Amino acid sequence: MTNPDIKLAKFAGFCYGVKRAVETAKKLKEENPDKNIYILGELIHNTDVIKELENLGIKTIYEIPAKGDGICIIRSHGEAPEVFDKIKNAGFEVVDLTCPDVKKVQQRAVELAKNDYFVVIVGKSNHPEVIAIKANADLYSDKVVVAATVDELKPYESLIKTHKRVGVVVQTTQMVSSLNLIVNYLNTIAKEVLIYNTICQSTAMRQKEAKELAQESDLMIVVGSKKSANTTHLAEILKAFTKTIHIENDSELNKDLLKDAKTIGITAGASTPQSIIDKVINVIKE
Repeated sequence: MTNPDIKLAKFAGFCYGVKRAVETAKKLKEENPDKNIYILGELIHNTDVIKELENLGIKTIYEIPAKGDGICIIRSHGEAPEVFDKIKNAGFEVVDLTCPDVKKVQQRAVELAKNDYFVVIVGKSNHPEVIAIKANADLYSDKVVVAATVDELKPYESLIKTHKRVGVVVQTTQMVSSLNLIVNYLNTIAKEVLIYNTICQSTAMRQKEAKELAQESDLMIVVGSKKSANTTHLAEILKAFTKTIHIENDSELNKDLLKDAKTIGITAGASTPQSIIDKVINVIKE
């Protein structure tokens, strides 16, 4: 087999929000070596990064203890307002590393809720980012729903029809196609629809570039956690254009997957470190 031509997408790996969260967490430990540093939930969806942080003494916790000591970090996905209060009441110092793009979605959702819009959040209801967006909007309205598909929105059709205005925000890592389908449906049942396309620029550019790369590749490899929404969406999108595999790291690669591929395109999710991408490229070259 001749060596395949490997092309790496420019927009692959850490986005700004993730880079900021990881770097700030490390810096906090460096500046406060004697303090306990905790992160509520996984800082980003990447096992290798979580392990690296644990080795530095930065612990991931999944529940807020009754009594805390030290610093507790809010991860890039954001949290509900009551979670912030709970952390402070436990005695922690809070460091908020919510991604600025996610903060914008929360603010938009709150604005819509305050102005008596029926709020539709386009996204996955069990995703931490979406849970936090909804919790923020819920403080101001009881008309806030989450839907990733038109089918998930249909049960609310009669409610939407009776409400004059509908406002839409989107999980930052969603696919534009999902947003479009929901907006088209809402336009047929609602009197007025206000849309905030809050898909972050990094996600939009990553998807656009990966599509172009897929069209000139026999095989696309998407590197990143299976828990990461933006990574799984990338893999879903690219399957329509060429053979696509989604791997977490180089250990999932084998010769059978790569055989017959003359041109291989590689992209990676927003929470995939460069070191993992480099290892994948080296294994393919070998």
